[in-house]
Amino acid sequence: MNEALDKAIKVFREQGYNATSVEDLTGAMGLASGSIYKAFKDKRAVFLAALDRYMLLRNEQIASVARAARTARERLRAVLGFYVESAKGVEGRRGCMVVGSAVELAIADREVAARITAALSRNEALLADLIRQGQADRSISAKIDPDETARVMVCFTQGLRVVGRAGRAPPDTSAAVDIAMRLLA
Repeated sequence: MNEALDKAIKVFREQGYNATSVEDLTGAMGLASGSIYKAFKDKRAVFLAALDRYMLLRNEQIASVARAARTARERLRAVLGFYVESAKGVEGRRGCMVVGSAVELAIADREVAARITAALSRNEALLADLIRQGQADRSISAKIDPDETARVMVCFTQGLRVVGRAGRAPPDTSAAVDIAMRLLA
């Protein structure tokens, strides 16, 4: 099931929900349409399962990146670097399911909107927590507001995914992260 959903994720990331047909999904997932309908009911159910899996996988990746560094400032830098790298090349052009769903579906679909809101809130909470940890270990200034700074950083990270889709991600990861880290001064 996870392998099939991973293939559906790729299709939805590249084409979006509305441009993806059940035929696109059957081809990508290697399943007959009857099997898809039996397992998922309809295209929307495939999408929601794929979106949930995408968010789970991304959360695991980000948590792994955040654990790799020593100080909270270094962990925050690593997370921001991960977002810049995710916006580049094939990965960047493929797009982000959270951003794509926010733009394409969240206005008209309350269930998708709730998932997107939850995902962005989790990202914001992670960044705010890293900032608080940095304030506690003194690697980040105590003068900044962790919640407001995290909210701006979410705008930065999600904006990276938008410009990455257009092939306009910052070419120099370190320089882009340096600019974002100035929010911590």
